[in-house]
Amino acid sequence: MRWSSNSTNSTIEALVDRQVDGILMIAPLTSRADLDKIAESIPMVVLGRHEKSAIYDSVFDDDEYGASLVVEHLIGLGHRRIGHISQKDASRARPSASLISIRADSYARVMLDHGLEDEIAVAMTAWTEEGGYAGTRELLARAPGVTAIFAGADQAAFGALAAVHEAGLSVPGDVSVAGYDNTRMVALDHISLTSVDQDGLIMGRTAGRLLLERVEGRTASVRFSVTPSLVPRRSTAAPRAG
Repeated sequence: MRWSSNSTNSTIEALVDRQVDGILMIAPLTSRADLDKIAESIPMVVLGRHEKSAIYDSVFDDDEYGASLVVEHLIGLGHRRIGHISQKDASRARPSASLISIRADSYARVMLDHGLEDEIAVAMTAWTEEGGYAGTRELLARAPGVTAIFAGADQAAFGALAAVHEAGLSVPGDVSVAGYDNTRMVALDHISLTSVDQDGLIMGRTAGRLLLERVEGRTASVRFSVTPSLVPRRSTAAPRAG
């Protein structure tokens, strides 16, 4: 299901009206002001947001490290023309607290660290299949074309795979593709997508435990960061010679 900020707010309001004991929320588009307002009235744990808060707990992935793993992996394979698919950040969070900005900035930083500043290419579309498809078409149209694509989320990477094949190119023979989130479908044999695993099991268990602690009366805020890992699969390989 694709959530907008309006639908998310309506859902939260319905939960508050039902007087639930606490809320565990994945809210990339919800504003900080709205998060604070909700947390003032009900115990809350937020996943995926990096802000520091005195009134709700945060559980998040170390997105800077995770994005760095992907780009270092592609550079280590020999790629230089590496593109990135990002999206406009509608969360109104500070860039340092937004996972979208953090992943994009980390991509650029690693490219700079390796002297590849002239090869930085970002397609600003969306982390959806449609966005990944459009972003990949944009990146492939640039001259010279990219040999690897880091999509900021697996959903965008699925669209990237479709666009590469539609262009008559092969993955990873002509273009390597990597995603982020290590969702269930990426391990399917016909997809076999290289991706970053956030250890969702630990994140979920930790978020649940923290929420129970909040419901039971803890007021001191907690920020819990998970160290991700890269799961290489068949969608990435060394660039074709020549």
